[in-house]
Amino acid sequence: MIFDCRISQHVAKVDIEREGDVYRLRLGAANQQSAHLLEVEPGLFSVLIGGHSYEVRVEPSSDGVWISMRGKRLHVSLTDPRQWSPNNTGARGEERESIVAAMPGKIVRILVSPGDVVEPGEGVLVVEAMKMQNEMKSRRHGHVVSIPVREGETVSAGAVLAIIE
Repeated sequence: MIFDCRISQHVAKVDIEREGDVYRLRLGAANQQSAHLLEVEPGLFSVLIGGHSYEVRVEPSSDGVWISMRGKRLHVSLTDPRQWSPNNTGARGEERESIVAAMPGKIVRILVSPGDVVEPGEGVLVVEAMKMQNEMKSRRHGHVVSIPVREGETVSAGAVLAIIE
């Protein structure tokens, strides 16, 4: 899958393919790299790239993750350019919002119930994808109409996770 990637102030396209614990990455026009990732404890990964081993700490943030490696700390965020965004649509406040999975993952936690009122930026559910937990948030004020997934369920990219009206 191709994502818009922001690393601190730099923006590029990143192509990510996954087979088990092996990820193939291409950032911008660079050559493809393979990396073997193993989570040794929550938020701490052992990463093997080109025969070199690195210890990488990942901390979630409200709009991505903080990655610490070899004394450097970088903020990284991935955005699926196909995902709905209030900045690229003419959506009105009265319409429904479907929160969808940007990539395959597992539902870790559901934070709201049908009928609950949510505010913009409020967490709706948590999805684990690529060994990172991502809080999916409402982009608008409204009522939760439905949550067609369950905790522990595996979902495909594009699956509807919640509907807010």
